[in-house]
Amino acid sequence: MKAAFILPAVAVVLGVALSSVFIVDERERALVLQFGQVKQVKIEPGLGFKLPLIQEVVYYEDRILGLPTTPIEVTMLDDRRLVVDAFARWRIVDLVVFREAVGAGGEEQGRNRLEGIVNPAVQEVLGSVPSSRVLSEDRTTLMNQIRDIARRQALSLGVEVIDVRLTRTDLPEQNLSATFARMRAEREREAADEIARGGEAASRVRASADRTVVELTSEARKEADIVRGEADAERNRTFAEAFGRDPEFFAFTRSLTAYERALKGGNSSIVMQPDSEFFTYLRSERIPSASADVAADVPAEVSSEAPAEGPAEVPAEVPADVPAEAPAPDPVPAP
Repeated sequence: MKAAFILPAVAVVLGVALSSVFIVDERERALVLQFGQVKQVKIEPGLGFKLPLIQEVVYYEDRILGLPTTPIEVTMLDDRRLVVDAFARWRIVDLVVFREAVGAGGEEQGRNRLEGIVNPAVQEVLGSVPSSRVLSEDRTTLMNQIRDIARRQALSLGVEVIDVRLTRTDLPEQNLSATFARMRAEREREAADEIARGGEAASRVRASADRTVVELTSEARKEADIVRGEADAERNRTFAEAFGRDPEFFAFTRSLTAYERALKGGNSSIVMQPDSEFFTYLRSERIPSASADVAADVPAEVSSEAPAEGPAEVPAEVPADVPAEAPAPDPVPAP
């Protein structure tokens, strides 16, 4: 019977003893509350004692906490509107004041109260400067001013604001489209100017190249005509020198050339007298008087100036010395 009563009593005593002991981690701080009143502040890590069933322990972070604020619109000194959000780092330095300020809400309620301090500080500082300062090297100075204002006001919460940083400073959504459209128009205008300047430069280069081509072509054509004329002159001089040595041979070769050009083709025919001087070299006996003047009596149609291909049929005129009453001679077929 004694053992039956001793074991429950020991368990009750042990439970009461354990409920009167609490442990504070090195990353935390603790408050011992009795009916909502602060009875003990435990800052150092280790074991702590409280009255069981009457007192309770509330733990708070002893580390540096972060606070990302919600974006707000700020009207700058130059009437430009910017969407700004900040990030604050803070720490609880006075547990009693913090407990009295936020009540049972803890760190979450502390974040809400601190955001209500940081956002007005951001509006106060940025609203007194033009937007150009926010986007320049003065940004750090502005953030330090915001931090100092928030730090002074946060002391009433038992909180120390360690740092405040501006994470975003953008135009409002309704202004972004207009700004981007203006930027796009400016870039397109610059691109059009560059294209126009490039086209002008290309036209100058093209005109210079065309002029150079014309000049080179004209110069080459002139040199070719000069060379061709000199070659023709040399050829004529050579022919004249060669034919001048033997007029009889010259007349003979001229007649052969006339025969070749005039009597070309299967249907070529010439109507003239059989004893015409044109056939001097085709008869078995030559007419002595035609030794040197054969080429002079060759009709113009069969001279050396006749085209190389020659006509299919070359009509010849009747010599002037043939009497009018003489009958027309028979056609002489071409060999």
